[in-house]
Amino acid sequence: MGLRAQVRTRDGWAVQHAVVTLTDTGGNQVLRATADPDGVVTASETLAPGPYTVVVTAVGYTPSAATALVTASGRADVGTVVLARQGGFELPPPGSWSIDPAHSAVSVVAQHLGIASVHGRFNEFGGTIEVVEGGAAGGGEYTASHVNAVIGAASVDTGNALRDKHLKSPDFLDVETFPEITFRSTGLTPAGTDRWTVHGKLALHGIERDVDLALSYLGTGADPWGGVRAAFHATTELHREDFQMNYNQVLQAGIAMVGAVLRVELHIEAVQGELPPMP
Repeated sequence: MGLRAQVRTRDGWAVQHAVVTLTDTGGNQVLRATADPDGVVTASETLAPGPYTVVVTAVGYTPSAATALVTASGRADVGTVVLARQGGFELPPPGSWSIDPAHSAVSVVAQHLGIASVHGRFNEFGGTIEVVEGGAAGGGEYTASHVNAVIGAASVDTGNALRDKHLKSPDFLDVETFPEITFRSTGLTPAGTDRWTVHGKLALHGIERDVDLALSYLGTGADPWGGVRAAFHATTELHREDFQMNYNQVLQAGIAMVGAVLRVELHIEAVQGELPPMP
């Protein structure tokens, strides 16, 4: 066997039908092979010992070039070649994904007394992520992807029952009138190699506002139950007055008991397809 290689994305998925070419030091192409559906490239030609340039290309991906050394046996094992999508942007494989609340977290931090922070979370939430690969020939344009999520407002939890009761009251979330907090995305803009800005509409306390999430994609992998999971981290800041949650108590020297800005942090794990039934 003259050549063996595997072509993968950054998170380990096979790049089907990638093309590998070898050129010698004189610039002559001596071998050309195509990856199979598992991203594996093999060629049986015996090669002359020496250095070669290996170029790997695939539609929608940035080409990769490296040097390979053919041994005296006439073989070269290139190993795993990782291709980045054109533009350097990555998201999970296309399809529907379900947010797994058991392995995710929705956290909120507010300033308290101008000197400390109060940390809270929502214990009930769910949603779906639709990863759409658009563009001609699947060119890696994911900007049509979207997400819809819902949070149970009454599931707010700061670790203090009295404070939680106040947060659920009409002074803040008014959970009896507005039991759900919803987010639906309206657009997606690349912001780096594995970072995106998710534009969307957040409905909170009966008010809908435009909100941007700073999203990082953390990777994809198999789980012990035969499924595939993807991980994300997202942050944003909300201003309470934008959602008509204007309650406050001003202490001496003009210091507010509760800060006006809420820092939101999302740790999301999603399952490809539907959530498996709970054991």
